[in-house]
Amino acid sequence: MKQNLKRTKIVVFILMLLEILAIAAFGVFYYNNFFNFQNLVSISTIYISIAAVLGIDIVFLWVEVIVFSHIRHNADLKAADLVGADIQEAYNFGMIGLVIVDENNVVLWVNELFKERQIDILDVNILEWQPALQDLIGAPPTAVAKVELNTRNYDVKYLADAGLFIFKDVTEYETIYTYSRKQAVVVGTIMIDNYSDLSDNADDSNDVISKVRNALFEYARDYQVLLRRYRSDAYFMICNYESLRKMIEDKFSLLETIHKIGEKEDTPPTLSIGIAHDFPDVVKLNEMANSAIEIAMSRGGDQVVVSRYGQDLQFFGGKSEAQENRNKVKVRVMADSVISLIKNSSDVLIMGHTMADMDAIGACLGMKAICEYCDKNAYIIYDPKLTERKTRGAVTTSFTREEISKIMISPSEALDHVRNNTLVIVVDVHRPSMTMAPKVLEKANKVMVIDHHRRSEEFIETPVFSHIEPSASSSCELVAEFVKYASVNPRVIIPPAYATIMLSGIFMDSNYFKAKTCGIRTFEASMILKEFGADNAEADDFLKDEFEEYTLITKIISTLKTPYYGIVYCIADEDDIIEPATLAKVGNQCMQMRGVNACFVIGKTAVNEVRISCRSDGSVNVQLLAEKLNGGGHFTQSASTFKNVPIDHVESKLLDVLNEYLNDARTGKEK
Repeated sequence: MKQNLKRTKIVVFILMLLEILAIAAFGVFYYNNFFNFQNLVSISTIYISIAAVLGIDIVFLWVEVIVFSHIRHNADLKAADLVGADIQEAYNFGMIGLVIVDENNVVLWVNELFKERQIDILDVNILEWQPALQDLIGAPPTAVAKVELNTRNYDVKYLADAGLFIFKDVTEYETIYTYSRKQAVVVGTIMIDNYSDLSDNADDSNDVISKVRNALFEYARDYQVLLRRYRSDAYFMICNYESLRKMIEDKFSLLETIHKIGEKEDTPPTLSIGIAHDFPDVVKLNEMANSAIEIAMSRGGDQVVVSRYGQDLQFFGGKSEAQENRNKVKVRVMADSVISLIKNSSDVLIMGHTMADMDAIGACLGMKAICEYCDKNAYIIYDPKLTERKTRGAVTTSFTREEISKIMISPSEALDHVRNNTLVIVVDVHRPSMTMAPKVLEKANKVMVIDHHRRSEEFIETPVFSHIEPSASSSCELVAEFVKYASVNPRVIIPPAYATIMLSGIFMDSNYFKAKTCGIRTFEASMILKEFGADNAEADDFLKDEFEEYTLITKIISTLKTPYYGIVYCIADEDDIIEPATLAKVGNQCMQMRGVNACFVIGKTAVNEVRISCRSDGSVNVQLLAEKLNGGGHFTQSASTFKNVPIDHVESKLLDVLNEYLNDARTGKEK
C-alpha cells in the first residue's frame, strides 16, 4: 500500500509538471504571436483544451481510486485467507483484534474489532503507535506484551512469519483479578508482648492496657480490620488485601501509637503482629500467621512480620529492645523439657556456630554437663579451624588432649554418630548454614535449638524444642538458668572448667556487663557459675588481648569515618586477616566514645571472606541493618558476612543500606 501510494504521488507530480509546462508554452506562443499563433488558435479552442485537461485529470483520479480499492480488496482477501473468513465472527465475539503489517511494520489491515472501537491505525507504523510492542520483535512466539487502548487492556502476541499482531481484550479479566486481589483474605494475630508485666492480675481496668486496647480497636476501625480477642493478651484479625496494603504503606503506625502510650511507663507496652496472605486456604493462612507471630516474638517483639506465601518475610518495626522476662516458672518448664528430651534420646551431639566463640563453646559445655547428669553419651562437635583463636586457646588450656578426645569430635566423625534417636543440640545459633556441621542437621531427626539472637527468616526446620530468648545477654546465661531451675534432685553439676569457660562467654557477649542486654538475669547466671567453681580471673585471661592484637585494634580504629550523625564505621587493611572477635572488640571500643550510637567494623576474616561487625547503644537496631546485608544477630550486636567480594564493595553496600534504612532502624532513643 505504501509503495503504491508513493508511485501515485510521482505520477501525479509528473502529470502536473507536464500540464504546467504546456500552459506556460501556450502562453508564451500566444502572447508573442510566434508563427502567427493567435490566428491559428481561437477562443473556443482554448476552452476546449481546458476542458480536455480537466477531463484527463478526472479520469486519472477515478482510475487511481479504482486501483486503490482493488489493492485494499486484495489485502482483505489475503487476510481472510490467512485467518479464515468463516471465523471472523468468532474473533469478534472473543474480542480478539487482528493487525497485519508489512515488512516495515506498517499496518496493512485490521479486523472489525478495531473499526468498531474507532481505532484507526491503517498505514501507521505499529511500533511507533505502541512502543511496548517492540519487545515482541525477535521474541519467541509465546512472548506477550501488555498495552492499554482507550481505557481497555490488551494482551498482544506477534506471529512474525505472517506479520500478524493478535490483540486479546483482557479488560474484564484484569478487572476481576484486581478486584479479587484487593478482596483476598488476610489473616493475622496480634499479641501484647509484656501483658503479664503490665498487669500482674490481668485486670481489664488497668489504665495502660485499656489505652492499648482502645488504640488497637481504633486502628482496626480505620483500616477496616475485623478484630476479636481470644485471650487476655492476644487478638485474631482478618481483613482484605487492600487494607493490608494501606497498613504496609503506613508502615504499621500502630506500633508507634503504642510506644507513645507507654512513654512515661516503667514497663512500656509493645505489640507483636504476625500476618499471612496470598493463599486461598484460610487454614494454611492461619498456620502461616502463627509462624509469623512466633518469629516476631522470638525476635524480641515490638514488630510486624508479614508472610506472603512463597515469598520472603517482610519485617516492620523492631525498634525496641527485648524486655527481660522474669518468669522463672517458664525457665523451669523449659529446663525440665530439655532434660526429658535428653533422657529419651539414645545419644546427644552438641554444636554451636562456625568461628565458634567463648559463648558458643561455653554453652556447648553447659549442655554437655546436663547430658552427663542424664547419663547420656554426648559429644561436642568441634573443629579447631572453625573456632576463634582465643577460644581454641581456652579449650587447650582447660583440658588435656585425652579430655578433649572424650568431650569433642570432628564434624565428619559426628556425621557417623547420627542415629534415628540421636538428639542434636544447637546453641548460640539458629541458622542451619552457620552451624558447625550443617550435614549433621540434615541427617538428624531430633534437633533442639537454644539461642539468644533475634530469630531470622532462615531457621532450622521443625525442631523438637526451641528456646529463642533475645533479652538474654548470652547463650551461656540461658544454659546456666536451665541448670539452676531444673526441678531435678540431686541438682545438675557443672565442672569448674566448664563453668569458667561459660563465665568467659558471658563476659564476652555482655562486654563485661556493659551491654544493653545485660540485666539481673546476667548477674544471676554469673553467680550460678561462681557457685560451681568458675574462676573469674581465668575467665578474664581467656579474653585478654595480645600486644599485636591491641596494636591492630588501634590501627583499625584510626580509620574511623562518620557518614551520619552518631554513626561511625572502620575499615581494616585489605591485606590483614582478622579474627571476628577482634572486629567485635573494635566495635566495642568505638562504642565507648561519647556521641557514638552505632558502629560498623569491616575486615577480612579469611582470604575470600569479608565481615561486618555491628554494635549499637540501643538507639539503633543494628540487627535490622545487618539483615539488609544478608546477616543477622541481636538488637545491639549483629554481623554480616560476604564471600568473594573486595572490601570497598562491602563498604559501598554498607553505605547504601545506611542511606536507605537508617531512619527505619533508629529507635528515637538517642544516647
